[in-house]
Amino acid sequence: MIPKIAPRRGYRWFTLVTAIFVTTLVISNIIAVKLVTFAGLVVPAAVILFPIAYIFGDILTEVYGYSNARRVIWTGFFCNLLAVIAIVIAGALPAASFWSAGVFTTPSTAQQAYNAILGFAPRLLAASFIAYLVGEFLNSFVLAKLKVQTHGKYLWVRTIGSTLVGQGADSAIFISVAFLGILPAGGLLISILSQWLFKVVYEVIATPFTYLIVNYLKRSENEDVYDRNTNFSPIPLKPEEGA
Repeated sequence: MIPKIAPRRGYRWFTLVTAIFVTTLVISNIIAVKLVTFAGLVVPAAVILFPIAYIFGDILTEVYGYSNARRVIWTGFFCNLLAVIAIVIAGALPAASFWSAGVFTTPSTAQQAYNAILGFAPRLLAASFIAYLVGEFLNSFVLAKLKVQTHGKYLWVRTIGSTLVGQGADSAIFISVAFLGILPAGGLLISILSQWLFKVVYEVIATPFTYLIVNYLKRSENEDVYDRNTNFSPIPLKPEEGA
């Protein structure tokens, strides 16, 4: 169940930031099926987009606090689950006799293409969902704690430090759960390190962009939450805001 934690007041940009976060997450999980070679590394195509979800996760925690970020993380999880259910149901429905989209010779060929691109293996789904929740909550937790420890200074330390932990956990869990027993131990390690390195470098490059958005939102919303007394449980027993 999504924790019932609403923004403390009528924020101007909170809904838009949430929408961008959720959209990047859902799209990333759809395009992740394609493997690409980038800078000598073999990575899912989703790496071009998924780090944006982490960047906006940083922005949510930095500006609006962990409690609101937690609500958005769960919103993203359930929206992605809904997308997966819809795609699976659509794939199971009988194809129309004339369905070929002008590209495939028969409906069965079109159905095979649909399954190949949008079909989900249960193991990959489990890996993706677990990695997302662990990675996002670690990312938000580390950033919130570092913000208090640094007294709001050195934003780059918080964004990069939280990414090192969150993306490291995300990559390790996803690759391990999805490919353990399929890839050799050396291959697993290389895949984990490759994805982790790519995502961290992405975060570093995007740091000026993050600064711009965070500074603008803090001024526009007149908000800058410090999570000094926040309940950091992923599923709190009662609503609680940072102070």
